[in-house]
Amino acid sequence: MTILVAPPRVLPETVDAAMADDAQPTRTVRTSSAAATAQPDYVGSGVCAKCHAEEHAAWTGSDHHAAMQPATTRTVLGNFNHQRFTYAGSTSRFFVRDGRHFARTDGADGKLAEFEISRTFGVYPLQQYLIPFPDGRYQALGIAWDARPRATGGQRWFHLYPEGNIDHNHPLHWTHPEQNWNNMCAGCHSTGLQKNYSAEGDSYTTGFAEINVSCEACHGQGSRHVHWAEHGRTGKDPHRGLVARLGDSNSGEWLRDETTGNARRSTPLGSRVQVETCGRCHSRRAVLREDFVPGRPLLDTHALSLLDADLYYPDGQIKAEVFEYGSFVQSRMYATGVVCSDCHEPHTLKLRAAGDAVCSRCHEDSKYRRRAHHFHDPGSTGANCIACHMLAKNYMVIDERHDHSFRVPRPDLSRKLGTPNTCSSCHTEKSVQWAAEAFADRYPQRIAMAHYGEVIHAAQTGTADAGERLPRLIADTAVPAIVRATAVSLLPDYFRPESPRLLAQCLADPDPLLRLATLQALTSLSPRLGLQLAPYALRDGIRAVRIEAARVLAGTPPEALGDPLQSALDTAIGEYVDAQQANADRAFAHTNLGILFARRGKSAQAEAAYRKAIALEPKFVQAQVNLADLYRQQGRDAEGEALLHRARTAVPGAAAVHHALGLLEIRRGAMDKALPMLERAAQLGPDTPRFAYVYAVALHDVGRIEDAIGVLAAAHDRRRADRAVLGILLQYQRERGDLQGATRSAERLAQLLPWDTEITEQLSDLRRQLQSTAEPRSQFP
Repeated sequence: MTILVAPPRVLPETVDAAMADDAQPTRTVRTSSAAATAQPDYVGSGVCAKCHAEEHAAWTGSDHHAAMQPATTRTVLGNFNHQRFTYAGSTSRFFVRDGRHFARTDGADGKLAEFEISRTFGVYPLQQYLIPFPDGRYQALGIAWDARPRATGGQRWFHLYPEGNIDHNHPLHWTHPEQNWNNMCAGCHSTGLQKNYSAEGDSYTTGFAEINVSCEACHGQGSRHVHWAEHGRTGKDPHRGLVARLGDSNSGEWLRDETTGNARRSTPLGSRVQVETCGRCHSRRAVLREDFVPGRPLLDTHALSLLDADLYYPDGQIKAEVFEYGSFVQSRMYATGVVCSDCHEPHTLKLRAAGDAVCSRCHEDSKYRRRAHHFHDPGSTGANCIACHMLAKNYMVIDERHDHSFRVPRPDLSRKLGTPNTCSSCHTEKSVQWAAEAFADRYPQRIAMAHYGEVIHAAQTGTADAGERLPRLIADTAVPAIVRATAVSLLPDYFRPESPRLLAQCLADPDPLLRLATLQALTSLSPRLGLQLAPYALRDGIRAVRIEAARVLAGTPPEALGDPLQSALDTAIGEYVDAQQANADRAFAHTNLGILFARRGKSAQAEAAYRKAIALEPKFVQAQVNLADLYRQQGRDAEGEALLHRARTAVPGAAAVHHALGLLEIRRGAMDKALPMLERAAQLGPDTPRFAYVYAVALHDVGRIEDAIGVLAAAHDRRRADRAVLGILLQYQRERGDLQGATRSAERLAQLLPWDTEITEQLSDLRRQLQSTAEPRSQFP
């Protein structure tokens, strides 16, 4: 089947796939006096080029220029000469017909069909291809073209998930929402995007000002600047009509400090506008609003990811595909005022100088490019600055990206934390122990320095002293804000009586990321604490912070806040709803709305939101679990059961569905049916202690106390900081008469809860009992 569609409706005067290869958009630019104060409009790179020919020439041919293009014989790099590629039991074919490019590949039903390629996506080291559908969505094909030279392994078709078996049932299949251009990709590969999703029709009329990443993607709409330029540049506007100035507002310059061999700024950096403008796309983040404007705080329109364990290693090194921003803001360079354009020419996107020369612009060669510093032969890989200080990792199979935290190699941390290090990445024949010892011999002062990764690792793995170390890390203002915010996110597992005071201080911190993380932590703590700390964050100057405060307080009765704060809550909840509507084409957004409505007692709206989520993505099981629980509260368990069984059929490996079915059978008193469900949930979700906890309680209730203890002990080994699991394990061990096991559990619990006198008393009692059983008995009566 061939799917042919007309180009989607776009904004007026837009470049699209239907246009000729080298066509430039025509723009009507306001030149009246009203243009200086009117809402700024996009004018297009062709207009910019009239005055900025040099910058335009540098940008032409760059990765930004080729971020997305109409699919033509000039722009398509892949071999479409009836090439075949086999993956997951399906053979795809790529060919050209009547000057148009096609792929015959497996569609949403798993059957082979013909699909027209309408746009290229990216250019190097790989190029993907976009396929249009009648409902206005564009999907990114999972088979990509390796654009590297043949000599380095390129000029071939390959699949982006080579280790998987991504068939049409898998959520990462190219026809599913995870590979949707309109939602996942377009905002960063085009300029002035308007997604234009219709929830009623589940369709798009997505448009953009320009098809690629052009001038106004970074500088903002240019109409006011054009007006300023065309009226003699005599206006009083210090910004020259620009939406944002990406240069340094303090006009500082880098000066070489002969003592240290490093450059330092003549004046402090005036603003983070440039870094945050780049960070909009070069970060792992969630979209809160689509109307990002350069110059506005990034957290006004996006919620940034922290150094979570699935994204980063404990020391902050990149793990998953997180792009550059999250690592760069950890760096000393960021702290001292370095911005992206200090190293990268912003139009060509190339380095300011080749190789180590880009580093030498700020770091004295005589100090750093010598054997006494790097301990390698000159010209070798180990003598290269980037090789040691910017460990690289491949994403999308062949796309090598460098960690931008510019960290000093710490192989000693690899030994402690299991993190990568640049020494071992080159010396693969050597052990991590060798690398750690070699580094310690050369840099003993570095080994003696504490690293925040040790505290993050301790908290993530449940080390006994993590509860003492986390507050100190959070309070250390010399540590990067993203690290402190990550520490705050880990605090709920180590909550102490003094924690509320620390959280209150974090809510007053000047860095909005720390305030945001604090509110996120409050969502997993008691509502009473949220009511105590969160209300004044409703008036925060940053949108991400306000809407997180709204999430914390969503279930608060109106009388608890009073009129002024209740009004602020209503406004912030409106912003929260808007943030979900910005992602209305994804099931998670409607699930979030369902949770919000349920907390506010609006059951009918909650049900509608959950149903919308399920309709959009039938395999998004969290919406089905939440809806079934809503039915439970309404006495509609039969409907909930049917829903959960459909979910289990659709996604057999969903732990939450099995858990919910097990709880339903417990409510019915059918323990024989509940136990297999709860057991399966615990097996499928080993990193969710709650599943193991409930399964163990059920085992205990049917008299299988030994099995219950085994389940809890295994869960504790995985999540050593979980107090609920440890507490019930202690209780069952005492009940069974296992004094030694109970004593160990009580000692561990006392380490986690040193202020809890009841635990301390239990531990003392257990030690007395253990001592009395160990004392030899007299042979006399």
